[in-house]
Amino acid sequence: MSFLFSKQAGVIIAALTSDVKPKSLYNQGMEIKIGAAKIRKYAVSKSGDTLEVIERPNGGLSVVLADGQTSGQGAKAISMMVVRKVIGLLAEGVRDGAAARAASDHLYTEKRGKVSSTLNIASIDLKTKTVVLTRNNPSPIYVCHGDQLDILSTESSPIGIARHIRPSISEIALKPGLTIIIYTDGLTHAGKRIGQPMDIGAAIQAMLSDEDPSPQEIADSLLAHAVRLDENRPADDISVVVIRVISEEKDNVRRMSVSLPFGAI
Repeated sequence: MSFLFSKQAGVIIAALTSDVKPKSLYNQGMEIKIGAAKIRKYAVSKSGDTLEVIERPNGGLSVVLADGQTSGQGAKAISMMVVRKVIGLLAEGVRDGAAARAASDHLYTEKRGKVSSTLNIASIDLKTKTVVLTRNNPSPIYVCHGDQLDILSTESSPIGIARHIRPSISEIALKPGLTIIIYTDGLTHAGKRIGQPMDIGAAIQAMLSDEDPSPQEIADSLLAHAVRLDENRPADDISVVVIRVISEEKDNVRRMSVSLPFGAI
C-alpha cells in the first residue's frame, strides 16, 4: 500500500494507492489495484472520514471506510472508533458482516444511539477469488464490468442508531476489467450548494469509456470534480475508494510506500 498526498484546485488532497498481486491470482495474470483520495470539509481542521487498508489473516486485503456524523474532531473520533473496532475483528478472522454488526452495537452502546456513522468494508478474498462488499451507507457502490455499469443501491442504514442493524452484503467474482467505486456522502453533496449536483454515474462512465485509467486516477478525478463543483470549498468531507482488477504479468511482489505532508489531515 502507499499513501500519497498532493494539492489540487487550491486544496490538499490525501490519496492512497496499493498494488497487490496475491499468490493465488499470480498464475492467472491478474493484479488487484486500489486507489483512494480524501479531503476534509472546507474550514474544518479534521476530516470526519477514516480510511484503513489491512491484510487479512488468511490472505487478501480489506479496505474499511467510515464517515462519522457531522464533521470535525468529533466526527473523526467516531469514525476512528468504528474503523478500529472493525479492523481489530477482521484481524481475528471475524467475517465482515459480523464485524460491521459488532461495530454498530459498540457505537450504539458507547453513544446511546445518539451518534451514527456510515461504514463500508471491501474485502478481497483469495480463497473464493471474490470481493465482498459490506455496506452500511445510504450512498451506493458503483460496480463496472467492462462497459457495463451497475449500482448497488439497496436500502442501507448507518450504524450506531439502533441495535441489530444489518449491513447490505454483495459478493462479486474477481475478473479482469472489474472496477468498484466506494465513497462517502460528500461526493453526493458536491455542487448542491450552487444547484449543480454531481452526476457520479456519468462521470465514472466518461472516464472508463475514454481511456483505461488507474484506480488512483479515477479517485483523483472524481474528487477533483467534486471540489470544483463546490468552488474549491468542499461542503463536506469527501473520500473515494477505487478497486480495479487488471490483466498484468509482473513479479509476485507486494509493494508499499508512504508519504504524508504535515497538515494534510
